[in-house]
Amino acid sequence: MASNQNKTTATDTDVQAFIASITDERRRGDAQTLVELMQEATGQPPVMWGTSIVGFGSVHYRYATGREGDTVAVGFSPRKAQSTLYLTGALTDYDDLLARLGPYEAGKGCLHLKQVDRVDRGALREVIDRSYRKATEAEPSLGS
Repeated sequence: MASNQNKTTATDTDVQAFIASITDERRRGDAQTLVELMQEATGQPPVMWGTSIVGFGSVHYRYATGREGDTVAVGFSPRKAQSTLYLTGALTDYDDLLARLGPYEAGKGCLHLKQVDRVDRGALREVIDRSYRKATEAEPSLGS
């Protein structure tokens, strides 16, 4: 039987120690840039969620099935090949900003950036700000 507990929860792991442990110089630099940008956009301190997600703010969610929990309002994970940004809502909610962003790949509710320094920083900050506001303005309904 599957557990109803979230596997990814906030921890007290030091974010700067986590970033310092990233061996790839580009990924480490991208992570530091994203910490600064997300902290500026959200006004929230960075917090580790699980072992590899840096989150800013949290929201409580409730699925139509009744399952509920807490998750990051916005966050990112410095993966081996790219940085993955976790956003609220469908990526079509950001079409106007993504048109200005520069090179990215889309996932379900996330953006994959191979090189953070190649995207439009202003557009990226607006994406982060919009996602954070969307996540924190009301308790999100995440479907089933």
